[in-house]
Amino acid sequence: MESLASAGAASSERHVVLLASPGAGHLIPLAELARRLVDHHGFAATLVTFTDLSSPEALSGVPACVATATLPSVKLDDLPAGTPMETVLFQLVHRSVPSLRALLRSVGAPLVALVPDFFCSAALPLAAELGVPGYVFVPSNLATIALMRVTLDLHEGVPQGEYRDLPETIELPGGVSLRRTDLPRSFQSSREPVYGHLVEEGRRYLRADGFLVNTFYEMEPAIVEEFKQAAERGALAPVFPVGPFVRPSTSSDDATGSTACIEWLDGQPTGSVVFVSFGSGGSLTVEQTAELAAGLEASGHRFLWVVRMPNLDDGNDHGDRGGKNPLAWLPEGFLERTKDKGLAVAAWAPQVRVLSHPATAVFVSHCGWNSALESVSAGVPMVAWPLYAEQRMNAVVLEGSVGVALRPRARERGEIAAVVKELMEGADKGRAVRRQAGDLQQAAARAWSPEGSSRRALEQVAAAWKKVTLAEVE
Repeated sequence: MESLASAGAASSERHVVLLASPGAGHLIPLAELARRLVDHHGFAATLVTFTDLSSPEALSGVPACVATATLPSVKLDDLPAGTPMETVLFQLVHRSVPSLRALLRSVGAPLVALVPDFFCSAALPLAAELGVPGYVFVPSNLATIALMRVTLDLHEGVPQGEYRDLPETIELPGGVSLRRTDLPRSFQSSREPVYGHLVEEGRRYLRADGFLVNTFYEMEPAIVEEFKQAAERGALAPVFPVGPFVRPSTSSDDATGSTACIEWLDGQPTGSVVFVSFGSGGSLTVEQTAELAAGLEASGHRFLWVVRMPNLDDGNDHGDRGGKNPLAWLPEGFLERTKDKGLAVAAWAPQVRVLSHPATAVFVSHCGWNSALESVSAGVPMVAWPLYAEQRMNAVVLEGSVGVALRPRARERGEIAAVVKELMEGADKGRAVRRQAGDLQQAAARAWSPEGSSRRALEQVAAAWKKVTLAEVE
């Protein structure tokens, strides 16, 4: 296994090691945090990933100033068939701790902090073992920590291995209510196989010296203030909103498909296009695809739709219909009827560039947090269409407390068309959401200005890490 010195991280500079669980949604913001620690605070930073469950291409977007290291593969084939992916992930992290320990001991410079992401809390004891601060990075919003706090409070004094259901409704600061059905599936029942793992993960959070969260004060002020009070009481480690971390454009954005998208947008009027994309891991059913197509057509507005292969595991016989070409699964005649108003592209588009284009006015999104921050940073309001994981919870937050999204009451063509029209041209809710999206765009830009809230928060953390090193030297 490579050492951190051989990974290019040897230096006399103070060193921060960040650990990213598999998945681009976790890696991208953590890499951007690492870059800012290097550029703004003079740390050396190494981003550590896993060989298992990861794509080799995932590291291609890591900034050049950030060193990388990969933990070796571990044995996972002893897990029973059908083991939930979350359980596999937790096992991967646990079984990789010895390799991570060896890697951390190979640091050729003063190690000042270990920053695992929220699925890697099993690494936190290594920070205490090495005598450095351990901070958990949360790539999602503050509601994630609020949910975990509620879960831990519910299990206070409960014997290990015994688990209780969460209440039917959870009240968040700022007046937002989460129903149990809004939560990630693994939190919805104590009988879910992953639920116990999540409780234990949360208990390990209690060992953290702080949390770094990919959000900013102005986006979730009520929760920030409550967490400040909790930290002052000693009930919670300090929480630092240090985002938004939005991935920069990369060389892949200049691919042929990207050029076609941008050239098409260049030919559209300002503020006229509805952008539709459900992320790299989301897919609609064939029926949902048909309803969305009909809703877009009925809205009468221009659209750019990134079409992915539909989910065919619904028990119905859909026939062949063009094999693996996503566009072949659109309703018959749709592309011809909408050719003057819409562009449908297969599988991928340069999302950051599309959202920041002057023609883009609305984003129909799955509400993955990275996508939500990209939309907020571009000032584009959202039609919230969550698919899985924490996306339903994100949708509630984005509509309820943040105020930059509307959710269709049903995923049928009439409701889809109505929500798109409201956001594009509405004088009531639509206007309020558009105004809030514009206000938050400015706030997101200010957050990382020299006196911005997120920049100051990370400065506070960096100063604490440097004091630890100075104390050791003295």
